[in-house]
Amino acid sequence: MTDSTPMGAAGAASRSPDPALISYTHWMYALHALSAAIGLVGSPFVITAFVFGWPSIIAVVMNYVRRSDARGTYLESHFSWQLRTFWFALLWFVLVGLFSAPLVLLLGLGFVTWILGAIVVGIWIIYRVARGWLRLKDGRPV
Repeated sequence: MTDSTPMGAAGAASRSPDPALISYTHWMYALHALSAAIGLVGSPFVITAFVFGWPSIIAVVMNYVRRSDARGTYLESHFSWQLRTFWFALLWFVLVGLFSAPLVLLLGLGFVTWILGAIVVGIWIIYRVARGWLRLKDGRPV
């Protein structure tokens, strides 16, 4: 009989992570959350503060530095989750910009699509950071 658990979840449960690495992962989520919060209160959009803000950039560097230490633990899913959140946010930022730029010539419609796109991606970023951090708090993979 074969195991019906997805490969990522099965591999993530193979060993317990170092408590220092769990704390390190909390710090990465905190930096991403700080970038999102800066976007909510100080920057025009969450997406710009998240993709171009120092806290998120520092968190991405931290992620790549210790990613190998998380392999084989449930933290591996958190490291991947955070990286995918950052890089997909950047991709969506570029795509929204590319879509909106030509529409600026049509009575300023591009400004509307840019604002709507930035708001939607900002909500997605907040969701991903919150969901991942809550799962980490519970000691579960994402």
